[in-house]
Amino acid sequence: MPTEESRTAAGEPRKPREESRTDAGEFRMLTEEPRTDTEEPRTDAGEPRMLTLDAATVRFGRAARPALDGVDLTVAEHEIVCVLGPSGSGKSTLLRAVAGLQPLDSGRVLLAGGDQRDVPPHRRGVGLMFQDHQLFPGRDVGGNVAFGLRMHGVPRRERDERVARLLELVGLPGAERRAVTSLSGGEQQRVALARALAPRPRLLMLDEPLGQLDRTLRERLVVELRELFGELGTTVLAVTHDQGEAFALADRVVIMRDGGIAQSGTPLTVWQRPADAFVARFLGFENVVDARVTGEVAETPWGKLPVPVGTPEGGCRLLVRPTGVRLVPVADGLACTVTARTFRGSHVAVRLAPRGDGPRLEAARPLADAPETGAEVGVVFDAADIVVLP
Repeated sequence: MPTEESRTAAGEPRKPREESRTDAGEFRMLTEEPRTDTEEPRTDAGEPRMLTLDAATVRFGRAARPALDGVDLTVAEHEIVCVLGPSGSGKSTLLRAVAGLQPLDSGRVLLAGGDQRDVPPHRRGVGLMFQDHQLFPGRDVGGNVAFGLRMHGVPRRERDERVARLLELVGLPGAERRAVTSLSGGEQQRVALARALAPRPRLLMLDEPLGQLDRTLRERLVVELRELFGELGTTVLAVTHDQGEAFALADRVVIMRDGGIAQSGTPLTVWQRPADAFVARFLGFENVVDARVTGEVAETPWGKLPVPVGTPEGGCRLLVRPTGVRLVPVADGLACTVTARTFRGSHVAVRLAPRGDGPRLEAARPLADAPETGAEVGVVFDAADIVVLP
């Protein structure tokens, strides 16, 4: 389950750590942005604003629905934002629009307050890292990492120092002369990340960066990426289909649907309070049911369920988390039959079919306490795990 450890006590995105080491000057060389005399744009929370999408709209041909439909989004300096959504929701189009690879039909992209309308991709000061990282097989590791620096005309000595520093930061110290074909998948991913960071992008964008790696390696690299971005103070906009990856990496999660933003918030907020039934189901919560609220009780196909005090009366939907579906003797609750059991590592997902026409539901049980398929059980619901949806 996601936690709030990535944020300060005031709920602000984490800042890069102050450096007091003897190599602090070298650290600044990698992270400082050019200073300007203009006042920095800021978010509503007072944070410097690195990226702003203002009613960004993209249409492909005569498609009835825009790929991006008037999207408004801000990313604060040093913030990590991960964009999630089903296929076709617009998340990759959003990334390409920010990078300048996809023109907007209307709206604006602003970086540090500057309108990017006529700015070509190579002058936007952003870094891109794709799922297919496309390392140059004819260049060694150092040559790959230094590629962007060569294009920017960075002197040889400074280039070599920066490459060595970045390889140390990504966990590949001294690997400059290694052939990229000799690297494992995880090592190649680290080289691609170092290459993207080398030109000191003011915004780093990741498109399914760990999608080709096995689960164990992905989980380890997500932790390392978070630590690295925290040390460098990198501002990150990432697209991924992996919810666990996004919730572990991000300060803020954005869930997209049909070219728009369905919900934006901290990982913990989105997990605990999905905005609607779409978000709840996208996050994997299947226990969503139509309801009608009267007083502090909701009538549902599963019987009467408690709702929080002050819930508006009338029609709504309820989400019951699997952890809030308790199994009791069949005579003491909603009578159900166990139709399936699925091992999920930390628990067993128990699928339940109520007697009659009620929709099926899921309970989360410890392995030692999960009933067998075909067993008859009763179900009661914990009020703390019931969420009222629009």
